Amino acid sequence: MKNVLIISSSPAQEQSLSGQLLDFFAKQYQESFTEELNIVKRNLGQSLVPHLSMETIGAFYTPADQLSEAQKQSLAVSDELIAELKTADLIVIGSPMHNFSITSHLKTYFDQVARVGVTFQYTENGPDGLLKGKKVLVITSRGGNYSNPAYAAMDHQEPYIRTFLGFVGLSDVDFIHLQGVSSGDTQPIINAVEKEIGEYITRLVPHAETAMA
Repeated sequence: MKNVLIISSSPAQEQSLSGQLLDFFAKQYQESFTEELNIVKRNLGQSLVPHLSMETIGAFYTPADQLSEAQKQSLAVSDELIAELKTADLIVIGSPMHNFSITSHLKTYFDQVARVGVTFQYTENGPDGLLKGKKVLVITSRGGNYSNPAYAAMDHQEPYIRTFLGFVGLSDVDFIHLQGVSSGDTQPIINAVEKEIGEYITRLVPHAETAMA
């Protein structure tokens, strides 16, 4: 069985362009994949992940056999999110750009899944991520076009996501960007990105081109 985790991080819900592209990916991938497939969807804009509390942070650094009941309860959300990541073979993240970076929803999610001894560890050679052997696709939506050299330096979204994912061992990461959505007519650029997603699936799934025809 192939396990796919799809994470939406937009607060916009039905109006979310990144969310629409995630739905497009899921539909096309399901139609292309001939083996048994399990898709788990995590909507961070709908089911808000709590910000870290001092109790949760303290529990992160407490050995499992020394956790109090209150600490165990404070780790429940983090444990659930990490279990989803560990089970997934493919992780697909929808990330609208907010103020040159990621949404607060995704930042809070990242805070909850960065766990020393669980998703990363410190070694004599520096930090080592523990979530290895998985593929990640990040689909972004951006008001401006950050492929333009005049705006490229303001793109803190892709570098931050790539750095964080690499920190927890997710180094096999691809990005597909929906850019310039504030320009007015978005349908042509949405069509172009949907084509790019289809081409990605074709590379990802053997015989996908035939299945999608």
